[in-house]
Amino acid sequence: MRLAGRVSIITGGGGGIGRATALRFSEEGAAVVVADMDEANGEETVRLIEEQNGQALYMKTNVRESESIQRLVHKTVEHFGSLDILVNNAGIGQSEVRGVDLEETEWDDVLDTNLKSIFLGMKYSVPELMKKGGVIVNVSSLLGLKGRKYVSAYNAAKGGVVLLTQNAALEYGKDRIRVNAVAPGIIDTNIIEGWKKDERKWSVISQANALKRIGSPDEVASAILFLVSDEASFITGATLSVDGGGLIY
Repeated sequence: MRLAGRVSIITGGGGGIGRATALRFSEEGAAVVVADMDEANGEETVRLIEEQNGQALYMKTNVRESESIQRLVHKTVEHFGSLDILVNNAGIGQSEVRGVDLEETEWDDVLDTNLKSIFLGMKYSVPELMKKGGVIVNVSSLLGLKGRKYVSAYNAAKGGVVLLTQNAALEYGKDRIRVNAVAPGIIDTNIIEGWKKDERKWSVISQANALKRIGSPDEVASAILFLVSDEASFITGATLSVDGGGLIY
């Protein structure tokens, strides 16, 4: 098993890409701390892992708050003895409006949840990861690599994730910490439920890539698993597109 004996934190682990990654990590031998605001979904991920005889712990976590992240890291180390892997996955979408029409409060919500959370996750995890080396994967987006109308805050936040990932890779490489990102395209998660209801728009969006289909959370989880595994031991500072060719479309 590729992650035997390792301890991981996955934010937003209650569903979608986070849950799929948690299950894959467990299958590969890692202990998983599922960090999520939604208790029911977080506990359900833990239950699914334990059904597979894996080790998991749920922690209610607000990724926008420093104290909540500090508690998450402290409890992880207290419970499992160490920390080896951090996956900063938690994120939200935004209202599709012109930048000038976006409420300032929503801008703050999106930037805090999608970018500040990455900063906080790394800030409080790196001291633990330094003890024996480790891996961080930050979840950006196709829209962190290319602009799109009506998603100014999301574009800004996810673009920031890419450069923050490169910054951290440079700062902590000497400490045996690798830091990479994944940039998913259109993935079948709750964040796209609104798009599915618009039949005209969905017929275009759902095929806006080279493969002419949307992706699954498991496909992103496979990319994240690769990046945290020893198979990617010489990869750091990279952003891996998992978008069916959406970036080149």
